[in-house]
Amino acid sequence: MKLTSPLTWFGLGLCVASMQVNAASLPGAGKTVQPIQSSIQEETFQTLIVSRALEKLGYDVKPVKQVSYNVAFTSVANGDATFMADSWEPNQVAKYKAAGGDKVFYRKGVYIANSAQGYMIDKKTADKYHITNIQQLKDPKIAKLFDQDGDGKADLTSCDPGWACSDIIKYQMKKFGISQTVKPQSGNYAAIIANTIARYKEGKPVIYYAWTPYWVSGVLVPGKDVVWLQVPFSAIPNDPKADTSVGNGKNYGFPMNNQRIVANKKWAKENPAAAKLFAIMKLSVNDVSAENLMMRNGQSSEEDIQHHADNWIKAHQKTFNHWIAVAKQAAQ
Repeated sequence: MKLTSPLTWFGLGLCVASMQVNAASLPGAGKTVQPIQSSIQEETFQTLIVSRALEKLGYDVKPVKQVSYNVAFTSVANGDATFMADSWEPNQVAKYKAAGGDKVFYRKGVYIANSAQGYMIDKKTADKYHITNIQQLKDPKIAKLFDQDGDGKADLTSCDPGWACSDIIKYQMKKFGISQTVKPQSGNYAAIIANTIARYKEGKPVIYYAWTPYWVSGVLVPGKDVVWLQVPFSAIPNDPKADTSVGNGKNYGFPMNNQRIVANKKWAKENPAAAKLFAIMKLSVNDVSAENLMMRNGQSSEEDIQHHADNWIKAHQKTFNHWIAVAKQAAQ
């Protein structure tokens, strides 16, 4: 039996001690983080990238909890959760303010910029009937093209009840004078949009609400399979000054959204490294859409999404390392 020399043990001891010192010197050492997100699985990827960065700062990051948006905001405000990576602005401004706003939340920087949203119809029907504006569905003959249940009204695939988009869509149907010919269909978005896609594949006309980043635009490609519809004017509930026109002079009815990281304000003040990290992280909307499409194509397990996040970090290692370095400096 070969015995290890005392010198070898001494060397191992120094190595272990060095690792412990390095771990203890990280700004997040000994601190726990609880990420939270909505029940939309497609928001997990971007949440995990934030979690990975926090782990590099030494934080003990717990598995992501999934709840409704309202519960997520309240949980972060109360300190039951640490951060949410997918706070939509301006779509969720009302939820943000209702939960306490700037008094209880830390929110700096933009994580994912320029998320578009609006109404879409299949290109074949748009070209055949020259449909470019949703107000054209005021014509019962046009609306009937999108009727699915035989009542003569267009069945517009909306979104989950309680989401800001659902309220906006209902409001706009009245403001645009098309509530008598267009009927929004609310429900679990993943389920109802799947029905819409199936209808499209059968060659039938479809009209639906969509946003980016999301996998739908990878299946029904804007400009190829479907087209955005314009609206006659800007109309957002409780915001008479709202302007939803976009840079190309068109108006799609919804403002461009940014996704921002929202954290508990007290916790952020006590953790300047994490606060700095939240402020400087940026993720491309196209990268999120690409990951969402991989999920749509079958890579949707928890393990798959973990791999997606890890692979993104490897592909952007220089950027990721820069975030960590700048965050560490903020703690000094």
